[in-house]
Amino acid sequence: MLLLSFGGPEGPDDVVPFLENVTRGRGIPRERLAEVGEHYFLFGGVSPINAQCRTLMDALRKDFAEQGVELPVYWGNRNWTPYLTDTLREMARDGRRRVLTFATSAYASYSGCRQYRENLAEALAAVEAEGLRPPRVDKLRHFFNHPGFLEPVTDGVVAALEALPAPVREGAHLAFTTHSIPTAAADTSGPPGQHGSGGAYVAQHLDAARLVASAVAERTGTERPWRLVYQSRSGPPAVPWLEPDICDHLETLHAQGAPAAVMVPVGFVSDHMEVLYDLDTEATAKAGELGLPVARSATVGADPRFTAAVRELVLERAATERGARPERCAVGTLGPSHDVCPVGCCPGRTARPAAAGADSPFA
Repeated sequence: MLLLSFGGPEGPDDVVPFLENVTRGRGIPRERLAEVGEHYFLFGGVSPINAQCRTLMDALRKDFAEQGVELPVYWGNRNWTPYLTDTLREMARDGRRRVLTFATSAYASYSGCRQYRENLAEALAAVEAEGLRPPRVDKLRHFFNHPGFLEPVTDGVVAALEALPAPVREGAHLAFTTHSIPTAAADTSGPPGQHGSGGAYVAQHLDAARLVASAVAERTGTERPWRLVYQSRSGPPAVPWLEPDICDHLETLHAQGAPAAVMVPVGFVSDHMEVLYDLDTEATAKAGELGLPVARSATVGADPRFTAAVRELVLERAATERGARPERCAVGTLGPSHDVCPVGCCPGRTARPAAAGADSPFA
């Protein structure tokens, strides 16, 4: 199995080169990248995402071994070491003929799914150009509505509520946060039949948030107002992106008289930089300016229920490949996602080859 993630710098000297990788082809000056990287320097130039991937990889290996699943786990990144091409090269040299990819993104979108598939195609082409036989690569389905993902999120919200001062706890609102993306990308996310009005990206987040809010209400005996909001916008102001931003939403809550809020990073698997800075630093500072008590709930990280969910998805896909019809675990209204991304799923602005889908050039 291949654990596929975004990657992040692991020291001050890595920050600008990492951002150059992230923004390659956009013509952003190096000086501007140094400015953008300031929030990394607040944390010593280190993004926690690589350490969190190592922890998750170790947890997956442990879970697989304990459950008798003989499946080696490799790890590759889009933007920093270990680079995806290097990892696929290693897998090819190790004689791996089939690779099942688990991407650390729970939802359908270009950047969270299609772009990873394009990265896979590019890496496979590079491996083939070196005279190695590229493996067949598949990708696990989206897991936004798997109980092994949602149950730890729910626990995190309940714990965050308990961390609020008792007088404001009962009236606290829930702000489910995820990465903002251009509205055009949101509208074309998911298979063609799900395009329009936020597409699968927004629909899947709303379903996950609704399920967590309902579970929290059942656990605490209190139904709380909630909303899906966005963070980490990085595009030019003239391009419409999904709104409202979390900081704007906190201002709205304060103006409406909300006594407190819990920020729920339901769009993220681990406490990486966009959680530590955009929520724990920037949004928390905004709440402080407003005098609005806030708490931030934990992400799933390497929770045993989450690693078990990944194993279940692996076994489910393996059974499907053998021609069986396994039970496909999913809750909510949308049902389990597709195994194979169809043609036209989460298209980018420019057509590029993508592996692990119906349009893959690598059979």
